[in-house]
Amino acid sequence: MSDALALEHLGGTAWSVMLAVLPLVVLFAVFQVLFLRLPGKEVSRILTGTLVAAAGLFLFLLGVSIAFLPFGRLIGEALGSLPGPWVVASLGILLGFATTWGEPAVRILAGQVEDASAGSIRQSMVLIAVCVGVALAVGFGLLRIGYGIPLLYLLAPGYALVVAIMWFSEKEFVAIAVDAGGVATGPLANSFLLALAFGASSATGDQDPLVHGLGLVSLIALAPVVSVMALGLLVRWKDHRKES
Repeated sequence: MSDALALEHLGGTAWSVMLAVLPLVVLFAVFQVLFLRLPGKEVSRILTGTLVAAAGLFLFLLGVSIAFLPFGRLIGEALGSLPGPWVVASLGILLGFATTWGEPAVRILAGQVEDASAGSIRQSMVLIAVCVGVALAVGFGLLRIGYGIPLLYLLAPGYALVVAIMWFSEKEFVAIAVDAGGVATGPLANSFLLALAFGASSATGDQDPLVHGLGLVSLIALAPVVSVMALGLLVRWKDHRKES
């Protein structure tokens, strides 16, 4: 990487972090003056934590722009050149599961669910359900690229299935499922998996990456909603068997 390109990555990433963090700092300052009036020690702790978070966000986004995006695209191009869409989809399932397993937002949600449910809904259950859902979504997304399937043919039945399962699911699992769809599309999915889809689409040669490469994140957002509500149905069925 040339010095000019490296400086461009550094400057763009620093600007993005400042745009993300500065409004929160200003908001905290306004609330501190008008409502909170926290002691100086507490304010210092919060500001220190904000600086640490901003530094971590800067390093993460810098790593994404330098490594994750080109790395994901190269892997996608390698997968797209393999013979047989089903082979590509199988490898995509493994990559989707592994990527979601390391997604920080998914782990935070799973931990909060366990805390809010007093341990009745275990963190590992939610984590595995979300990972399985995203893995299947990535597999179907790569099959869509391989066979040129329109995105609507996957999204319309998927949301119809969500509405159908929602009628039979517990309210708690419906709420968890909807949030799971949001956290699954975190920074790892939006960087690595989306770049993976772009690479696989460009490797086919006869497809427009804008048409077939984009759309994977919509499937990733949909799949955990189905898988988590399916987990809720399974938990309710097991409880019913114990009671009977």
